[in-house]
Amino acid sequence: MSKKLKWTDVYDIAISLEETYPDVEILGVRFTDLWQWVQKLPDFEDDPQKSNEKILEAIQMAWLDERD
Repeated sequence: MSKKLKWTDVYDIAISLEETYPDVEILGVRFTDLWQWVQKLPDFEDDPQKSNEKILEAIQMAWLDERD
């Protein structure tokens, strides 16, 4: 059984996003879209209201690092 992702699993979320959206321009993604995309990840299981701008920014930066 795979680990269920929470909002605090920033790096694991970034890896999943890169696998799911390899061609997207990361810095062009709006936080509203990122918020939805994270929730659609197959292993994601957390309360949508536990997210905030700081977490989304951390995910975006980790995703950018993952791509490099």
